[in-house]
Amino acid sequence: MLLKNLTSPTLISTRKTFGSKEEIIGYLVKKLWEAGKLHSEEEFYQAVMNREKLSPTGIEGGLAIPHGKSTAVKEASFAVITLEKPVHHWESINPNNQVELVFLLAIPEDEAGSTHLTLLSELVTRLSDENYKKLLLHSETSQELFDHLDSHHADDRGADEKQSNKTILAVTACPAGIAHTYMAAEALVKAGKELGIDVYVEKQGANGIEDRHTEELIEKAHAVIFAADVAVKNEERYDSLPKVKTSVAAPLKDAKGILMKALAKSGSSVHRKDTKPGVSVKSEQNEQKSFKTELKDSILTGISHIIPVIVSGGMTLAVAVFLAQAFGLQEIYDTEGSWLWLLRKLGGNLLGTLMVPILAAYMAYSIADKPALGPGFAAGVAANLIESGFLGGMLGGLLAGYFLKYLKTVVKAKGTFAGFVSFWLYPVLGTLVVGSIMLFVIGKPLASLNQGLIDWLNGLSGVNAIILGAILGAMVSFDLGGPVNKAAYTFCIGAIANGNFIPYAAFASVKMVSAFAVTGATIFGKRYFTEAEREVGKQTWLLGLAGITEGAIPLMINDPLRVIPSLVAGSAITGGIVAFFNIGLNVPGAGIFSLAFLQGQPALMAAGIWLGAAVLGALVTMVLLIATRKNKLRKEQEEKTFSRAAA
Repeated sequence: MLLKNLTSPTLISTRKTFGSKEEIIGYLVKKLWEAGKLHSEEEFYQAVMNREKLSPTGIEGGLAIPHGKSTAVKEASFAVITLEKPVHHWESINPNNQVELVFLLAIPEDEAGSTHLTLLSELVTRLSDENYKKLLLHSETSQELFDHLDSHHADDRGADEKQSNKTILAVTACPAGIAHTYMAAEALVKAGKELGIDVYVEKQGANGIEDRHTEELIEKAHAVIFAADVAVKNEERYDSLPKVKTSVAAPLKDAKGILMKALAKSGSSVHRKDTKPGVSVKSEQNEQKSFKTELKDSILTGISHIIPVIVSGGMTLAVAVFLAQAFGLQEIYDTEGSWLWLLRKLGGNLLGTLMVPILAAYMAYSIADKPALGPGFAAGVAANLIESGFLGGMLGGLLAGYFLKYLKTVVKAKGTFAGFVSFWLYPVLGTLVVGSIMLFVIGKPLASLNQGLIDWLNGLSGVNAIILGAILGAMVSFDLGGPVNKAAYTFCIGAIANGNFIPYAAFASVKMVSAFAVTGATIFGKRYFTEAEREVGKQTWLLGLAGITEGAIPLMINDPLRVIPSLVAGSAITGGIVAFFNIGLNVPGAGIFSLAFLQGQPALMAAGIWLGAAVLGALVTMVLLIATRKNKLRKEQEEKTFSRAAA
């Protein structure tokens, strides 16, 4: 792509001095207007400033690329400016970025998905070369900078073409299949565009598989990234590709680094374009999961598959109870075979009969794929028979998964008897072995342990309840949907399975704290937060009402040492309050709608305590977020003053 075709010396300025981002953008917009590139100067300026509110256009290394897509633009073009003195207050991906080189892109509305992305990707790719960037910065005149624009293209044509020919696939998946799945996908695609790499992401979320990779795409790909906290569906499709495996949250922090790692693996792999998908290629790069990672993924996979069962079963049961109480239908509710009794049984069986077998089956599936499903279900049914509950289901799922994994290495499904081994030997032998161990070896100890947990939970009160609630609250907001949060969730789901609903009520209330706090902090402490952070704050409260904590992640990533303790403090208070008052909830994932299904206190009192605890915790966190950010900015200002004085 020749950059000179989209600009001219009259659109380039060098060695200018401005005091703010707004002045620079206004100056460049005027240049575009005077060059006849715009229908309306004011309309385009507003389009650029509206884009500035969405996310930082400052990159790093002194670079900023503001841009506007508008009908006010006649033809795609860009203006450039180098600054005599860097601008310190330009919101950037790197908080320490001091802007001294600015490209303002003007894109017609109908070219938003083509010219815009191509030009942005081209600029970021070229400017990642320090020598090229210095060449532009050191240009003394507009004509000199214009002449240097395509120097990178001429000198490094071969390298650029090689880089742009790379295709990286990615699969993103988180236990809930909502926020992290899509945020990770967006981060990888964005980083790919900046690096000049074709990135195609398959999202395995709550709605199933979206943007599924085709066989043709897999065949031409150079590597695949699994950014997932649960088992990847149909992972065998990628056997011919070198792999990078990481958590679903990792791309939010370092998407470029992960893509570069995938490129490095593709360069040293034995993978070839003529390798057919599904044909395994032995390579040191195709590493196996560690035991710790495999164990975590197994648990999270099981939990992700029981969430719909718990929600639908709990809500169905709650509706039956509500109808009986609201319309005086208690007699029908208790009469065997009646419509309301059947509705009650439907919800109860989803929770009491199906939940544990599904948990065990998909934990086993995560470890040993489809052959482990039958033994996994059997392990879950056995857990129900011996009354070992959620704990028994988890242990049974692990037992089934690892036994089948071992069996597959001892008795391989190949040759004439491959079908017999896969569809008869594995499930039958696995069910007999795992089921027998569950029923006759570990049944009584597990049942005793499970009953002990039930008795302990039921006996919690006073200080002990506060401590439990505070610990759960702290865990929920420590990593906002990460492994620690999921560990708390697992415990709460296990408590529900054992008939104790207090832990999940605390968990659900705390899930609103971080979201409410970020909104409050960016409103009442507006001047201490960037435009991008204020934009995030406008949305998080709504996510909080839906019980989604991930909205606060951008703030946490930018300043974890201050944000995480602030979130944890308010969340611990909320969890302690809810547990102290014995508020219960047996319908996971309902967000603010949980108010209608709270237990343990009269309806209005329970709702007031549960929601009030979330608001109080959010207020505490909000105050801490503002105070810590104010202190951070004060220290940064003192350091700048000291540096200037020293200079």
